[in-house]
Amino acid sequence: MTSPTLANLNAKLANDFDIAAQALVWLRESIPQLAGAIAVLVIGVILARLLSKTADRALTRSGRIEPTVAKFLSNIIKYALWVVLIVTVLTQFGVQTTSIIAALGGLALAVGLALQGTLSNVAGGVMILIQRPFRVGETISAGPVLGTVSAIGLFTTEMVQPDGLYVMVPNNELWNKPIINFTRLPTRRFELLIGIGYTDNIEQARTELLALAAADDRVLDDPAPEVFVSALADSAVTIGMRVWCATDNYLALSWALTEAAKTRFGEVGITIPFPQREVRTISVGQNGRKPL
Repeated sequence: MTSPTLANLNAKLANDFDIAAQALVWLRESIPQLAGAIAVLVIGVILARLLSKTADRALTRSGRIEPTVAKFLSNIIKYALWVVLIVTVLTQFGVQTTSIIAALGGLALAVGLALQGTLSNVAGGVMILIQRPFRVGETISAGPVLGTVSAIGLFTTEMVQPDGLYVMVPNNELWNKPIINFTRLPTRRFELLIGIGYTDNIEQARTELLALAAADDRVLDDPAPEVFVSALADSAVTIGMRVWCATDNYLALSWALTEAAKTRFGEVGITIPFPQREVRTISVGQNGRKPL
């Protein structure tokens, strides 16, 4: 009689032989699929790397796209190519990729909803870097924010305010507000409004202001300076002067012309009146009535 131990050993060996035989049969039948999957994987890896490098090189060398955006877009292209490659390889093994794609879509939707605010900042950063409403080193204002741009990222923009304070602004906040760029264009117009008395000579004031503009080398000849009556206010005649200058000279010129106009008007006797109010006192009789 065969011992129980020997019988169990024979059964285990038979079972192992069956598993090995089944594995061999599966391997023999799957060789074409394995060969096809390996070929797709090798060719796909080569093509993915080649296409991603080509896209990265093309985007980086493009003068119209900021380096940050170029790197961001090249990474998206690279990851998209790898996803396509993985799905294609799984298809070669007979895997139904429809459910996988649906699951990936649901995951992407969930992540998008969870990171809605962050993604809006990324979208704003991409639009800022593509449209270029401002660059590093330019002074801008957008809503309550005013300062010089020091760095532009995908999520935030870093700025330095005129008083030296550091500000980090989410890109979504900048993109959704009107942006005023003070330094983008090479020239700017400065307008000075100054009041003179009603008894003063308007033509004399015009002559003196034009002389001040002509004496300052920072004032451009084209467009030519102009002086005009801006308004007839309660206590003064408002004279306006408009001059054009290089953007870099704007602040210094505005300070200089304002001070020079005040000094010059004082020297030639043109008054700069301050608001005045006339008060009349009416006496009241003993009976509380106004006298006739």
